[in-house]
Amino acid sequence: MPHQPSPPAASTVDVLESAREILRLEADAVRGLIERVDERFVAAVEMILQCRGRVVVTGMGKAGIIGRKIQATLASTGTPAIFMHPAEATHGDLGMLLAADVVLALSNSGEGDELVRLLPHIKRIGANVIAITASAESTLGRESDVTLELGHIEEACPIRLAPSASTTAMLALGDALALTLLSLRDFTPAQYAQFHPGGELGRKPPFVCNLMRTGERCPLATAGENLGDVLGRMTRARAGCVSVVDGDDRLIGVFTDGDFRRLVADGLGANELRQPIDRAMTRGGLRIHCEKLVAEAMGVFQAKKINALPVVDDDDVVVGLLDVQDIVGLRIEP
Repeated sequence: MPHQPSPPAASTVDVLESAREILRLEADAVRGLIERVDERFVAAVEMILQCRGRVVVTGMGKAGIIGRKIQATLASTGTPAIFMHPAEATHGDLGMLLAADVVLALSNSGEGDELVRLLPHIKRIGANVIAITASAESTLGRESDVTLELGHIEEACPIRLAPSASTTAMLALGDALALTLLSLRDFTPAQYAQFHPGGELGRKPPFVCNLMRTGERCPLATAGENLGDVLGRMTRARAGCVSVVDGDDRLIGVFTDGDFRRLVADGLGANELRQPIDRAMTRGGLRIHCEKLVAEAMGVFQAKKINALPVVDDDDVVVGLLDVQDIVGLRIEP
């Protein structure tokens, strides 16, 4: 094997200048999209929101790799999506496409043979097509129902050939599409966690709804109940507090073990045990929404020096109780 000459040593200045120039070009490519987001982007979002099937992402080469990431982001944030390789599609994989689907086709040039050859077959099936491409005048742009233009982008590659700035822009526009859909669907952190049962999210559920106590472990009391009965309920549940609710289970106050200790210190007697809980509770009181991060609850526990929080939904209805004992072993930082 012939000897390969060693490349010349690079100076630190040259390396840093090269890296900064590449990053500048890629950042410029993304910034350039801001002014290009217009009513066509709105039409693409509406088309996907009305889709009764899935988003079928397709693209060849580097655009296909970017497409796989966009497909994964869509699927994990509430928009059902699959990836279809354009070359494999012409050899049978086209059978995965339904008329109810929306195809998201990616190609910077808009002229790639594999993708262009696929377009008539997609139309024959009846699926709508959204294109992400440099120009609406390309074949892909003309043949699509909605075209999101990237515009002319100078590649960051030193020889201006390898897809780099264009694929960065394509990915950013795909993220804008997926995450706008997430927002419009009111997709919640709890739903996101359901789609991520494995890995770090699966081992350490980060949402309050994953770890809260429910049923008998979440003691409730209604206004007017006597303090003695409420204390018995809290003891049986081994809970640090009781949530006091109205007739619709909306939180109106809390009674904690700290409140009880203060009553004892003040000389709690048998008569006081018969007083209504309303007189002993803290009206209003702290609470946390069921879809908040556990890390946020940890911050409240530490800042307020408490060990339990009622968990509520959007209507302030008590749906559970979060106890610090249930999360200390997870080592979740606020």
